[in-house]
Amino acid sequence: MSSSCFAKLGFLGEEAGTVFSQTVEYALRAAVTLASIPGRRWTVREIAETSRAPLHYLSKILQSLAKAGLVASVRGLHGGYVLTRAPEDISVLDVVTAIEPIPRVRRCPLGLKEHASGLCPLHRRLDEAAASVEASMRATSLAELVHEPGPSSPLCLRAEAGAVWRS
Repeated sequence: MSSSCFAKLGFLGEEAGTVFSQTVEYALRAAVTLASIPGRRWTVREIAETSRAPLHYLSKILQSLAKAGLVASVRGLHGGYVLTRAPEDISVLDVVTAIEPIPRVRRCPLGLKEHASGLCPLHRRLDEAAASVEASMRATSLAELVHEPGPSSPLCLRAEAGAVWRS
């Protein structure tokens, strides 16, 4: 996978210097990988290679996604990880929340008595921004990310489908 493909991924992770952690980025990459061929059982190694996530760290992330009920681990010779629901039924927010819920401002972070009855304009706007991000992520399914038409796709899966998928 070329580095230019990851440059097109946008606003997540250390590469773009954003608000979402690298762990969330890896979880989203793994979920998109699993969603790319619904029902296929992927080994941790295949997910790591396709999503370019560190193998051992990815194992822990997949455990968190399993605990949240988003993926299941199937043991045995032909085992691996699969999504527990159709990609259309799993939102980006589901994945993000399983790893690190988006923080919301519920009360004045400064503990000011004057703000006990409600948030000040600054913190209200910050919370509204977080709510907007949540709404956008809630409205976007993994299937939409995989199948959205355009010149690029998540993880450049369309361009590199043969390598991992034929194995």
